[in-house]
Amino acid sequence: MLGAGKEVGRAAILLTLESSGEDILLDYGIAFDDQDRPMFPLHIAPLKLRAVFITHAHLDHIGATPLFYVSVKPLTVATKLTLAAGKIMIEDMIRLSGYYLPYEYPELSIMLENSKGVDIGETVEIGDIQVDVLNAGHIPGSCMYRVHLKDKSVLYTGDINTIDTKLVRSADFTGIDAEILIMESTYGMFNHPPRSRVEEKFIETLRMVLEDGGSILIPSFSLGRAQEVLALLADRMPYANVYYDGMAREIMDIYLKYGEYINRVDLLKKAYTIFDAIKDYHMRKKICGEPGNIIVAPAGMLKGGPAAYYIKKLGFNPKNAIVLVSFQSSTTPGRKLLMDGVLEEGGSMVKAKVFWFDFSSHAGSDDLIKVVKSVKNIEKLMLIHGSEDSAYTIGYRVKEELGVEFEVPSNGETITI
Repeated sequence: MLGAGKEVGRAAILLTLESSGEDILLDYGIAFDDQDRPMFPLHIAPLKLRAVFITHAHLDHIGATPLFYVSVKPLTVATKLTLAAGKIMIEDMIRLSGYYLPYEYPELSIMLENSKGVDIGETVEIGDIQVDVLNAGHIPGSCMYRVHLKDKSVLYTGDINTIDTKLVRSADFTGIDAEILIMESTYGMFNHPPRSRVEEKFIETLRMVLEDGGSILIPSFSLGRAQEVLALLADRMPYANVYYDGMAREIMDIYLKYGEYINRVDLLKKAYTIFDAIKDYHMRKKICGEPGNIIVAPAGMLKGGPAAYYIKKLGFNPKNAIVLVSFQSSTTPGRKLLMDGVLEEGGSMVKAKVFWFDFSSHAGSDDLIKVVKSVKNIEKLMLIHGSEDSAYTIGYRVKEELGVEFEVPSNGETITI
């Protein structure tokens, strides 16, 4: 384990092949500390690295990968959409955090030049190893990898979701077998409410605020969550004045270019047609001065981005609303807003109404149990990408209900399979 051991983020799982001594990496992402400085997975000697398999374009799964291209040129494998979206995400990180990064734009370019874009359902051959690319249901382009070794298979889920959303069809484990299951445990202690109920309450809330003459800011992750919200609004509130801003615009263009990865691409196309992308500061200023607008903008936790501008303009009018649709980490302005009604210590009270809705793209506890039930021939379960409490909670449930042995590895730990 190089990362994601008893923690959420900086996923990095190293498979060393006994027969050849070569290494294969499953993800190589980053996390951010309380000062927003990037934290990298544990280091490995890159000369033996044969390939890096990236599950999706969130930075905690892809963000550290260009580091290898300072000195070597391993193959990076990901879906075509993940490579396109990952480029945008990493470029943005270099722009914001370049001082702290051990690579720059040239290394990102070399990584992309040495990448193989694959499709869901494809099988990739790396030497004597076959790797199946399976839908993960997390965000568009996300995948799981089933690695066929000499005498057993390893299924690495990355981040998974087991419900259909506007953007992605659910992960399907029907007919999948693997002796080793490496599974995320982000929500090992919690279940999510039914998505249909979340969407219904979300739409009701927006209508209530608009009918009262207010405007609405929806801070959203630029990759996935913003487009999910826009597709939902196109379906349920096509008459509304909806605007979207920041990197959500670029990701929208990429998603439409790779529409075969989108569940309800018709709704995303409709959103692109009927809603307006905000193009400049003058347009931002104009819509903030008008009542009855809905603005979808990053950052999802209010840590910068256009949302930080909009909340200063809209957050102190009691008719308006701030509608959060993402998880809010403990040290973020979004969490501070939810808990204390302010954006920073000693700051002014936000007078706008504040709501939070669970649009999570991760499987909840009961759904993770169903995943383990569905995968055939499991001999060992490894729980990663979750807090220690979360991983052990789901692990003991699995052992008690299904009789499957589990491990919760720490970063730096080696497990023989």
